[in-house]
Amino acid sequence: MLVAPFIALALLTNWKHFNLSSSDAQAIVTSVVYGLAALTVIALIGTPLALWLATARGRLHDGAQLFLLLPLLTPTLALGILLASFYGPIGPLGILLVHFGVIISNNPPAFLIAALYAGLPTYVVAARTAFGEIPSELAESALTLGVTRAQIFRHITLPMARDGIGAALALAWVRGVGELGIVLIFAYFPQGMPVKLWVNLEDGGLSATFPLLWIFLLAALPLPLWLLRRRVGR
Repeated sequence: MLVAPFIALALLTNWKHFNLSSSDAQAIVTSVVYGLAALTVIALIGTPLALWLATARGRLHDGAQLFLLLPLLTPTLALGILLASFYGPIGPLGILLVHFGVIISNNPPAFLIAALYAGLPTYVVAARTAFGEIPSELAESALTLGVTRAQIFRHITLPMARDGIGAALALAWVRGVGELGIVLIFAYFPQGMPVKLWVNLEDGGLSATFPLLWIFLLAALPLPLWLLRRRVGR
C-alpha cells in the first residue's frame, strides 16, 4: 500500500517524452542552491542549540523547548502567514527594514527564511535526541582529566553523535527543500521545485508534473533514506 503510489508514478510517466522546461531547470537550481545554504545555517545554529537542550536543565531550558515546538507544530500555511506578517513590508520588522531599502518577501532572503523555519526545528529535535543518547559520564570523566569542553565536543560528543546528526540534517533537508505551505505565502518567488510543481499542476494537469516530480524525489529522498537506514542498522 505504501509503495503503490510510487509504482503508479513509474507506470504513468511518459518516458518517451520525458523532458524538463527551462523554468523547471531553474526551479531545481533554486531549490538546491538555497536549500543547501539554509542547511548550512541550520547546522551552524542548530547544533549548539541541540547540544544545550540535550544537557541543560531548568526553566530556560523548558521555555526554549516550548518555543522550538511552536514552528514545528504550526500548520505550514499558517506559519507562512505569520512570517509574512512579521518579516513582510507591513510587519513590524519589515517596516523597519524598508527604511534601509530591504524588503523580505517573495525574494531570495524570504526563501532562505522559509527554509530555516521549515528545517531548523526538525533538525534541532532530531539532533537533540542524538546528543541525549551519549552517556554524560564520558564528558564528566574527561573533565576530571583536564580535557576542555571544546575538546570533548570535538573528539567525543561529535563523533558519537555523527550518525544521528547526519539523520537530523537529512530530515531538515527534506523539510526545507520540500516546503510548500510557507513559500506559497511568503516566498512564492523565486520559484523552487514545490511551487513549480504546483504551477505545472494548475497549468497542465497531473501528468505535467511528472518529469519535475521525478527530479524532486531524487533530490529529496535518497540521502535521507540512506542515512536513516544506516542509523537504524546500528
